[in-house]
Amino acid sequence: MEQNSCTPDLLKEGGDELSDISLRPLDLSDIDDFMVWATDAEVARFCSWEPYTNKEDALNYIKNSVLPHPWLKAVCLNNRPIGAVSVTKNSGRDICRGELGYVLASQYWGKGFATKAVRLVAKTIFIEWPHLERLEALVDVQNGGSQRVLEKAGFEREGVLRNYTILKGKSRDMVMFSLLSTDPRI
Repeated sequence: MEQNSCTPDLLKEGGDELSDISLRPLDLSDIDDFMVWATDAEVARFCSWEPYTNKEDALNYIKNSVLPHPWLKAVCLNNRPIGAVSVTKNSGRDICRGELGYVLASQYWGKGFATKAVRLVAKTIFIEWPHLERLEALVDVQNGGSQRVLEKAGFEREGVLRNYTILKGKSRDMVMFSLLSTDPRI
């Protein structure tokens, strides 16, 4: 996994009780923390994956998908993972866009942790990937919590994409959010 090229203070949010939220590479040694959210059906509800049922499958996922990912970080509280966040590169004519994804253990929902993590991504990704002009996120129309995270982090709601994807066997409407490299940061 690629190491962060920015200084550590760019990857830590300060100023309040959430000041111990940081981003760092997710590692195999984080498996027990990973299993907290990865085994939770409520966390996986709006995700493309099903909850993990054993450590071996989770370890294989970390080895084969997380570690080689160009930009996937653990969302940490006091350096302990409570979730993950990623930006996936596009290629060709779409190289100017990247897709944001994030997941957080349910016991931390509604406390501002996901918003802080998304703000940290917005603060650093356009520096680390200067070719990126647009960061976008697709959120299920029924996932109001995730929509609020993006709005509070300064993303613009662009509209609903009807029957946009199949998620867990059902056609789903998705809300498109974006943040441009030129947009002001919150």
